[in-house]
Amino acid sequence: MQTKFSEDVIPLSDLKVNPGKVVGRANETHRPILLTSRGRGVAVVQGLDDYEKMAEELLFVKAVAKGLADIREGDTVTLDEAKKILGVV
Repeated sequence: MQTKFSEDVIPLSDLKVNPGKVVGRANETHRPILLTSRGRGVAVVQGLDDYEKMAEELLFVKAVAKGLADIREGDTVTLDEAKKILGVV
C-alpha cells in the first residue's frame, strides 16, 4: 500500500469538486490518497476495508511487541499455568 506521489497526492479542492472520484480511486488502488492545501498535506482518504485491515494489523503487531517485551522482562507463565488461567483442561 505504498503511496505513489505522482498519482495519490491531490489538492483538497479536487475532493470538494468530485468526492466520489477520489474515494473510488482509493478503493480501486488500495492506496491512501494524500489531500493537500496550499502545497501541504492536510488529510488522507483511504478505503474503509483498507483502513480496517491496517488497524487490525497494527493491533496484532502491538500485541506481538508486548509479548516479546514480557518475555524479555521474565513476565511469563508455564503452559500448565496458562491452561489454568484460560480454563483449558
